[in-house]
Amino acid sequence: MKDTISKGEEIEFDHTRNSHSLEGARAAVSIIFPEGVPHSALDVGCGIGAWMRAAAEAGATDYLGVDGVAIPPEQLLVDQNHFVRGNLAAKLDLGRRFDVVFCMEVAEHLDPEHAGVLLDTLVRHSDLIVFSAACPGQPGQHHVNCRWPVYWQEMFNARGYACEDEVRWRLWECEAVEPWYRQNIFIARRAPSEAGREPRLRAAVHPQVMPSIRGTAFDDIWAGNMSSRWYVSILVKALKARVRRLFQVEKLRREYSKS
Repeated sequence: MKDTISKGEEIEFDHTRNSHSLEGARAAVSIIFPEGVPHSALDVGCGIGAWMRAAAEAGATDYLGVDGVAIPPEQLLVDQNHFVRGNLAAKLDLGRRFDVVFCMEVAEHLDPEHAGVLLDTLVRHSDLIVFSAACPGQPGQHHVNCRWPVYWQEMFNARGYACEDEVRWRLWECEAVEPWYRQNIFIARRAPSEAGREPRLRAAVHPQVMPSIRGTAFDDIWAGNMSSRWYVSILVKALKARVRRLFQVEKLRREYSKS
């Protein structure tokens, strides 16, 4: 399959810096799907293919991974025929459906205006989605849209999908699985009559993630890990806030001088 990303498009991400393990994906998949993974699986934002490999070992015989970064064949954990490069911030249509779609710790790397585009890609390809995305303050490369699960739940609801996180609590104490997956994972299923009526997903921080959250937001800012657009938007917001503050001070000064 040919790449679906335009030439010259750069993705600010380096998968060699990741600490996501094949062992963690294997353990998680065995708990999520105790009777085996469905026949066909798509992994959106697959990286080097750990979740694809785990899905294949657990029963998926028809599987494909998509990522915005060109992964060298020697780094892939699956045959390169199961990988395609695609721009996750743009409309992606592979022309088919899958039994399940994985999207694991991907959404936070895209600017907020592209969040809906990513979810459109997910629901376009399956009625069953295994989803995980970083919470506010969670450290990582180019984390520009870290949100609590309910943010994503509401977006899934708008697309006719109901969400539940029972799997999160089954994984919570599984040491083999990376703690950010245990903290953030939930399932979205196509159920138009239930979407929006199900309980809201709770915000939770895993004890093993908590120490790394403290101070990491400022570390990423000073290290230049945020997108250029993020820095510009913060500058604009700061200038607007400063102008408002100056007007307030001047207003108070005039009121005081009249008294």
